[in-house]
Amino acid sequence: MTLYDRLADLPLRIDRETRRRHERDTSSDFIRATTVFELHGDGRVGRGEDVTYDTEDHDALADVGALAPTGEFTFDAFSAALDDTDLFPTKEPERPSARHYRRWALESAALDLALRQAGTDLASALGRERSPVTFVASTRLGDPPTTDRVEAILDRHPDLELKLDPTSDWTADLVADLAATDAVRVLDLKGHYVGTTVDQAPDPELYERVIEGFPEAVIEDPAITEGTRSLVEGAADRLSWDAPITDVESVRDLPFEPRWLNVKPSRFGTVESLLETIEYARERDVTLYGGGQFELGVGRAHVQTLAATFYPDAPNDVAPGAYNLPALPADPPGSPLVPSDDPVGLDFYSSD
Repeated sequence: MTLYDRLADLPLRIDRETRRRHERDTSSDFIRATTVFELHGDGRVGRGEDVTYDTEDHDALADVGALAPTGEFTFDAFSAALDDTDLFPTKEPERPSARHYRRWALESAALDLALRQAGTDLASALGRERSPVTFVASTRLGDPPTTDRVEAILDRHPDLELKLDPTSDWTADLVADLAATDAVRVLDLKGHYVGTTVDQAPDPELYERVIEGFPEAVIEDPAITEGTRSLVEGAADRLSWDAPITDVESVRDLPFEPRWLNVKPSRFGTVESLLETIEYARERDVTLYGGGQFELGVGRAHVQTLAATFYPDAPNDVAPGAYNLPALPADPPGSPLVPSDDPVGLDFYSSD
């Protein structure tokens, strides 16, 4: 029985849908907007978060009625019904990735509801245990880049590890200062982002600087070009992939046999695709770690729950939201995060 087979036949009743808009400033100098979908049925509420990055796509929901089909289903039948549902009925999304993000919001809300209606939680339904989740603090370093944010984080929690986004203005001195903290676990080169505020063009000098400057760190999402190929190939055993990973086929299409993958559930769109990819990677001894999308609502708990269920000891980029605030609080939570003993649905901490 596959992981998905364990969830497919969960009974599900949906009576109505509501939505909640969230918006907040972030430490990466942009205003984040998300929409939480709430599916109501049988006295329970299941929630899922649409992490589409373009505010216009969230604004458009103000003119849209309920998107989720209503009635009685199995979870698999509900997912199949979404295949024929237009999730952007008034406008095309600003980016194609938004289709997966909104689909995940509805699928995760429906799964959360189905688990609650069954009186169980994700790990139990899958026959697995939940464990405390190790997390890294992900941050950018400002313009111009300095170690100020890193120092603030490590002042709060000296043992916390970091996930950083190198940019071409990182100097050799900055790399040396960061390496001296012995806290940098993952370096995200953003080589597969186009048309975003965090684009980082392939820069052979930057790649050489960080690959050599952090010889133990995981190197995420390098761009493979004539100028970077030899540098990337030399670090093949610690390469990881994030933005390109949307299903099993995308893993097969990678330029190198992967040893690491960053699993961001919203990129997959469907629960079936996510679980199929997790199984595919685990069968091939690929190290998985969880990733987030600046979630402002329940989506953050969901990525923490998945990490607790499948890859709790990895460098999970699922830190509590305090680490995304422009001003770091005096006492943000430390790692690991301990899940509750009485979970239900996709919750990480609370029961119902």
